[in-house]
Amino acid sequence: MTGTAVNPLFRAAYLAKDGERKVTLVIPWLSLKDQKLVYPNNTTFGSPSEQESFIRQWLEERTAFISGFAIRFYPGKFAVDKRSILPVGDISEIIPDEEADIAVLEEPEHLTWFHHGKRWKTKFRLVILREKKLKNRGRAGREKKAEFPCLHVIRLSAATQYYPRSIICNVHGVNPKFLEIGKERFEQQHSCNHQAFTKGAYYIGKMIWNKGYGELLQLLNNHQKELAGLEIDLYGNGEDSDQVKEAANKLKLTVRVHPGRDHADPLFHDYKVFLNPSTTDVVCTTTAEALAMGKIVVCANHPSNDFFKQFPNCRIYDDDNGFVEATCKALSEEPVPLTDAQRYELSWEAATERFLKVSELNQVFATEREKNSSKEFASVSLNLWKSMEDTSAYFHYLALGFETTRRAFGAIPGSLQPDEEQRKELGLATSSKHSL
Repeated sequence: MTGTAVNPLFRAAYLAKDGERKVTLVIPWLSLKDQKLVYPNNTTFGSPSEQESFIRQWLEERTAFISGFAIRFYPGKFAVDKRSILPVGDISEIIPDEEADIAVLEEPEHLTWFHHGKRWKTKFRLVILREKKLKNRGRAGREKKAEFPCLHVIRLSAATQYYPRSIICNVHGVNPKFLEIGKERFEQQHSCNHQAFTKGAYYIGKMIWNKGYGELLQLLNNHQKELAGLEIDLYGNGEDSDQVKEAANKLKLTVRVHPGRDHADPLFHDYKVFLNPSTTDVVCTTTAEALAMGKIVVCANHPSNDFFKQFPNCRIYDDDNGFVEATCKALSEEPVPLTDAQRYELSWEAATERFLKVSELNQVFATEREKNSSKEFASVSLNLWKSMEDTSAYFHYLALGFETTRRAFGAIPGSLQPDEEQRKELGLATSSKHSL
């Protein structure tokens, strides 16, 4: 239930909504032991079809329309050390060659670190990277740069690593439910003798230190005197929950730590101020959701928050004193109602328009395909020695074709090909050797 999982789901739904394009969402299938490590609230699925039913029901409850996109699963494994789901085998094979027109790779580093198979730009006519990797992350960024030259790279904000010819654009929207909640709050705010927001400040996010908890608790600790009387609720689940609770209990301020909840839960409707000092996000999904619900958001002056500066309820601070001032002021004021235009800017309809524009997909769809082009783009040949770029890709491919070198680079053991359990669960063919 992270933004990385939810946002591609909404993107697929809204890209397919008008019926003008065929859209397939490709997501990882985890075996039961990994599901127990990853999925919240002890949720598990016995089959891909069961998980697909859950996903579609969850989505339709929030969008109020039936989605016309397809869902396919690729085999994945959870890397505990990287806290990430990584693909197993050549996941480009999940899409038939005759359907391999345009690939949108969300957080492509997870898909390319240990990829051993057909090159993405060989398999597909066009590859678009929705880049979320932060600056200065080293090896992964260098590998992607070699793997994906001259393709569309969309950076959600300037907080991401720079790529030549990349475009900065927030192509995310918010769950429509949050906009509905905000509209209801606006109506309550303007009705007689009714206070729209009866609670103070809160923060919600995966409970690990680098998701804003470290910065927030440090700010609260350093300014307990100036923030005397402040009460704040923290909501989240994660590996650092116990440490976060311990640090919160040491403060003189009232800081309550709760298990994670869906941000659309009625529990959050009455909060007025969302405190989010995180500088490790690229574009924070929960910040957008809080603004959509009509709340005041206090966040750092950081490239990841540039998109939010256009909204009147976004309060930006530059330093510790600015945080204290912005927080106290936010708690003493009422939020400014969003205009229809501002609400639309946060929506998935607007995000989809931005995505189609910066990726130039409308131009691609409008261009008639050349005769027999599918055969050309589906070619298995890597044209290995055509350029230095292809040579680099070849050695990347070669090195990751052996279990020993894969492990040396940090791959999950046994991830070169799906195991028999995954093949059975996904209905894949029995194991066979992969060839160039």
